Amino acid sequence: MKREVRWERMFPHELETALEECPVVYFCYGLCEPHGPHNAVGLDALKAHAIACRTAHEHGGIVAPPDYWHIHEQGGYALWANRTVGEVRPWLTAMPAWMHFKNICYHIRAADALGFHAAILLTGHYGPNWKDLKTLLEILQPHFNMQLYGLPDFEANQPGFDRDGNSGGDHAGKVETSLLWALEPDCVDVSRLPAPDAPGPHFAMGPTAHDSDRQVGERMVTDEVRWLGTKAKELLNAYTESTSERQPLTFDQIEEIWERDVRPQLKQFETMQNRWGEEEGPSQDSRWYAQWRVPDRG
Repeated sequence: MKREVRWERMFPHELETALEECPVVYFCYGLCEPHGPHNAVGLDALKAHAIACRTAHEHGGIVAPPDYWHIHEQGGYALWANRTVGEVRPWLTAMPAWMHFKNICYHIRAADALGFHAAILLTGHYGPNWKDLKTLLEILQPHFNMQLYGLPDFEANQPGFDRDGNSGGDHAGKVETSLLWALEPDCVDVSRLPAPDAPGPHFAMGPTAHDSDRQVGERMVTDEVRWLGTKAKELLNAYTESTSERQPLTFDQIEEIWERDVRPQLKQFETMQNRWGEEEGPSQDSRWYAQWRVPDRG
């Protein structure tokens, strides 16, 4: 039987042993959203969490409870949904960008207070949010001894889906479907794929979904686990104890950091922009219109 690596399922003595052996924590992010008729709606966080668990089993560390509440309905996400989802019920677990990023500040604070030396924040949700995650961690890093690294899962998929030197993701196409099929086979049902010539949209299904392959997904998972294990070692090697004892940050201090260092930069975060490119916004009678214009707040 494999040792448990999921924080919420571990007993205190197991957590203490795991922290002593490898003080790395994995935070996993995603949301429930349309991923074609053939995939479970929680694909994003399901795959990120499963990849992190495999990494922890092979390389050590603890996997924090996954966060299924993520950015959607704003700016370019609304434009994408208007085009690829339409007016059907989307089953989203969406929240505003600023709330998602503020939650991450508290996730990091908790891990640092517990004594972790490194934190890898893995998002299975694509679009520009992962770029903003990296920006956020750059802002936060000076406040923590714990080493921080954020990435979309496809960054760890080296050297890419076709081993051609390129890496990237798709949406409910061959990459994501193959990954989920390998990681959580009960959450993929390829018999639900529509005929290739059937008119869409098909609940935001990617155009390459029919090319999905579970064995290829396993290969990608192996590549990602290897990459993440290497990154975890790099972060642990970069960790250095402060010469003076540093006390865990308080909630009030996190709020101060947010107001002083993060909030002023939110306007430049890509997920806080109203548009991606020059595309027109959704029509006013669309379910996606109300949240499309991102308010100036945070």
